[in-house]
Amino acid sequence: MSNHTISVGQREYHPAHEPHPENGTSLGFWLYLMSDCLIFAALFATYGVLGRSYAGGPTGAELFDLKLVAINTAFLLLSSITFGFALIQRQKGNLGGTQLWLGITFLFGLSFLAVEIYEFYHLYHLGATIQTSAFLSSFFTLVGTHGLHVTFGLIWLIVLMIQLNKHGITPENTRRLMCLSMFWHFLDVVWIGVFTFVYLMGVL
Repeated sequence: MSNHTISVGQREYHPAHEPHPENGTSLGFWLYLMSDCLIFAALFATYGVLGRSYAGGPTGAELFDLKLVAINTAFLLLSSITFGFALIQRQKGNLGGTQLWLGITFLFGLSFLAVEIYEFYHLYHLGATIQTSAFLSSFFTLVGTHGLHVTFGLIWLIVLMIQLNKHGITPENTRRLMCLSMFWHFLDVVWIGVFTFVYLMGVL
């Protein structure tokens, strides 16, 4: 029985068209991204309300290392550029080039995550923990949620590279690559908001 054969009792039906709707995955993924937008909007709003509630503890100006955050921002922005190069190689049908640029994207994303973990460790070492004040609670929740998304993105990137290595540039892998591209660029946009709203405004 073929993949497009539906068995009901003793009867077999052969759909005239592919049951998977055209662009259905992309539409579903856009809906997911919109739900993620709501999550981050709520976290930004929470930080906006609590971001000046220091409870006698340290302020953002006292804690944030803007140079380190700027370097970390560069890592994430460069990862989006290299992801774009991977898509260009995919359009050319160059599997090796696609894998190369995806690997570079992974290294930039991993570097971003490593710097963020170092920043969190440094803040905890200074005694600036999530329990210290409402400001730090909202800070760690917002930035940590973004970091968690980057972690999932890196795992997804590894799985996709394995799929590409196993099956090549198939329509299915192309669809997965485009969904991951949307997700990765979405994380970039969110981080620009974090950098501006949390770090820059916190220091200034």
